[in-house]
Amino acid sequence: MLCEDIEVALKVGAIEKSKNLCRKGQGHFQALFTERTVPCIEGIETSEEKAIAKAAEILRDADSPLFYGWSNSSLEAQKTGIELAKKLESKIDDTSSFCQGILLERVLKGTLPSCALDDVRNFADVSVFWGSDPSNSHPRHLSRFSYYPRGSKRQKGYDQDRNCVVIDVRKSSTSKLCSNYLRIPPGSDAELIEALLAIQDGKMPRFGEKKRIIELATILKKAEFGVIFPGLGLIYSLTNKMEIFDGFLAKLNAISNYKVIPMGGHYNTRGFNELMLNETGYINQVSFKNGMHHGPENDVINAAKSCDVCVVVGSDPLSALPFETAHSLAKSKLIAIDPRKSLTTEAASVVIPSAMYGLEAGGTAIRMDGLKISFEPIIESDLLSDEELLRRIIEAV
Repeated sequence: MLCEDIEVALKVGAIEKSKNLCRKGQGHFQALFTERTVPCIEGIETSEEKAIAKAAEILRDADSPLFYGWSNSSLEAQKTGIELAKKLESKIDDTSSFCQGILLERVLKGTLPSCALDDVRNFADVSVFWGSDPSNSHPRHLSRFSYYPRGSKRQKGYDQDRNCVVIDVRKSSTSKLCSNYLRIPPGSDAELIEALLAIQDGKMPRFGEKKRIIELATILKKAEFGVIFPGLGLIYSLTNKMEIFDGFLAKLNAISNYKVIPMGGHYNTRGFNELMLNETGYINQVSFKNGMHHGPENDVINAAKSCDVCVVVGSDPLSALPFETAHSLAKSKLIAIDPRKSLTTEAASVVIPSAMYGLEAGGTAIRMDGLKISFEPIIESDLLSDEELLRRIIEAV
């Protein structure tokens, strides 16, 4: 969420005290002192210069390189990475390719209406967390924007002025905080949408507990300003059926005012998607080989099968991706640019340590709602940022 109101006092090797720091932020700051990477070539520690030179050599000899990651890098680093991918005529993809991308693309292209998180705080009377659990994924979401704060129009407090709706397949931490919780079977989101649309058309729903669904439809209908925060639960359930969600939003907006803000899992996923859209007309899954091409054959799942080199920037695909994809990537030559150790850095042919953004390096990023935020380093470091490292690789290549 790129929280910009954090106050932290650091001492050698630890955090002394902090204010406005959630447990995820606490982990990010504490990561300054644990499991940091060192420059390596084939598992042997070396100098930064030699690691960069080796990475450039591998890329010069590559036939089918892939660039992947990006969601935990600054806009400046992402832009430099796209430049390098173009120069090497490689494929480039990011983490949104198999998660929030399908929704982010709709928001960026205007298919789905969206708004700022500050608008949520000031005006929203209904917040719907659909297949998302912000209490764990975005710990300050409820307190800063969507449920507990008092905004310019919402002055009476959450118990009188706001409705929080949770739709999920299990009783999550967020559902325990909100009185309006609807549990649905896995994969039944499309049926729920059809039931809600039927109620709006004056028909009885043919899905689930009818009384609870009618109550939900009434809450949604009476909203003055509603915001839906979709998570991976909704996205995976509506794979290849997202048009149902588009139609549902259109129907809601015929009687009320609803916006959508996807619950991005990394701090600058949207930044990469916006840069790619402006540069190529697509948010991800692009190949620059013999011109420019877009399609699922260029996403990390498929590209991993044929790439001979994969440059991973600020991501851990060997832990996060399906086993078959991780296995394919591990068989290629991996070049990992990352401040912290991971399964990917352990398997990489070349590891290049980078500075941690927001702590050791500054830059800009785009928050999940589209707001561009600049940040400065708070401690001095000799480590280079992703942007500076990628620039050196471009020069060496």
